[in-house]
Amino acid sequence: MSTIILIIGLMIFVSHFLAVLFRRTNIPDVLVLMVIGLVAGPLLGWVSAADFGKVGPVIATIALVVILFESGTSLRLDVMGKSLGTTGKLTFGCFIATGVIVTVVAMAALDMPVLPALLLGTILAGTSSAVVIPMVESLRLQEGTATVLVLESALTDVLCIVAVFSLLHVVSEGGVDAGKLVGSVLSALIFAAVIGILGGIGWLLILGKVRDFPNTISTTIAYAFLIYGLSEVLGFSGAIAAMTLGLTLTNFNPRWLKQFKGLDRKIEALTPMDIAFYRETVFLLKTYFFVYLGISIQFSDSILVLVALGMMVLVFLTRIVLARFVFAAESFSRRDSALASMLAPKGLAAAVLAGLPLQYGVAQGALIRDTAYMVVLVSISLCAVLIMSYSARPVRTLYGLMLGKQKPPDMPASEQA
Repeated sequence: MSTIILIIGLMIFVSHFLAVLFRRTNIPDVLVLMVIGLVAGPLLGWVSAADFGKVGPVIATIALVVILFESGTSLRLDVMGKSLGTTGKLTFGCFIATGVIVTVVAMAALDMPVLPALLLGTILAGTSSAVVIPMVESLRLQEGTATVLVLESALTDVLCIVAVFSLLHVVSEGGVDAGKLVGSVLSALIFAAVIGILGGIGWLLILGKVRDFPNTISTTIAYAFLIYGLSEVLGFSGAIAAMTLGLTLTNFNPRWLKQFKGLDRKIEALTPMDIAFYRETVFLLKTYFFVYLGISIQFSDSILVLVALGMMVLVFLTRIVLARFVFAAESFSRRDSALASMLAPKGLAAAVLAGLPLQYGVAQGALIRDTAYMVVLVSISLCAVLIMSYSARPVRTLYGLMLGKQKPPDMPASEQA
């Protein structure tokens, strides 16, 4: 037990060092944390995901909720309004393109039937909130670009979950209604957002009274868990609800309540200390999550490494094309456009969904799981390598040629640190 406590303490200190290293060298801390998990788990066998029992997935989900909630507190409504068109184009374009690429490669290289290949494609079609959000903050992207990438990662999580369960319904029931599929996606998004907004307004109205109790700085995060859980129980997206809750808490205007007579209009806003606490919580949970993710990676076949690499190279090349057309008419710098094209990692949602086909008895379910795990590792690694290499002039020149003319021109090197 004492050894475990010692290791946990060392990991926290190492994580602070890695965060500083990322800012100075562009070596992503999330990659190093995952490599630590890989070494301790699959490579050396010191620990396995099974050793954590049910605690591991639960804490991984808690990390996702807190990361999404904290990212919501950093978003601004005016910037979001300007970014919705760009977000929609990038989100659906990359989701569809990635799903098609993974499906075709799985059928060609792994000899998968159509349905299992489609399942793998939908599992891996999104981007990971838990990876993208910390990297967006560390890369110091423009606010508009950061908003697009954060929203994309949250929306694609929902799309992946709905699409995967719809395909599993095909397996169990033999068919799926297209209208019901579209309706389930829209309801998952809209009603989850409504829950987050109403929950945020309610919390703002009572937060002042809650502060009268001792030791209440963590109650808002506990409330975020309640909103997430309620949304999931009702069949909606807990991820969107948690992010919308954070968005409401920092963007709500008290004047909106003036039309309601008899309602207590005293609003207790979040304080800078609250925001600092949430960021520190994200930092600690992120450390655990990526080490656990590295431990959970399974190596069953060396050919999967090449297949995963081939899938992700095609995905990243396609994302460059999409970034060129999506960002061309917008006020994104060349640097932001290039980095946005690199941020297509897979993470928690893919890792969780990867085990479902096997549970549902889908043919080649184990292969789907192992391939998805490998793609998670390869995608984060490739994303990290691309980000690190962007500081080199030849790489910036190459991306400039592929992305075409962006406006305004690229940021000076002094602002890229």
